[in-house]
Amino acid sequence: MAEGPKSQMPARRKARKRALDVLYEADQRDLPPVEVLAGYLQRLTPPPPEHLEYAIGLVEGVAGRLDRIDELIASYTEGWTLDRMPVVDRNLARIAVYELLYVDEIDDAVAISEAVELAKQMSTDDSPRFLNGVLGRIAEYATR
Repeated sequence: MAEGPKSQMPARRKARKRALDVLYEADQRDLPPVEVLAGYLQRLTPPPPEHLEYAIGLVEGVAGRLDRIDELIASYTEGWTLDRMPVVDRNLARIAVYELLYVDEIDDAVAISEAVELAKQMSTDDSPRFLNGVLGRIAEYATR
């Protein structure tokens, strides 16, 4: 089958975007991510998208390790608290840190570049550079 147009988002990026949507909503509404995920899944119309399994894994993985992930982000964001970070950036960082630490089949460079790309599309002008720096430092820590 022929490859779709270049504007078509790769499956894992779509999964990250869906995970971001769920984590963003959970963060904004101060609800557990798995609760928001359950509601999200109920609203989906069949057939489920092929990338859904990876998105679910990201949300559940971040939710299950949120304290550790947030602790790492907070310790590597020089001069910033998690609360001061834009909600999009905070949740992109959470997804990327989860991938850096717990998803072996994703290269560190891919996890970082995907977070940066989504930040370019969805956050502030400063966000890509900020996330690249923070995630780069966390990746160095993770490979020690």
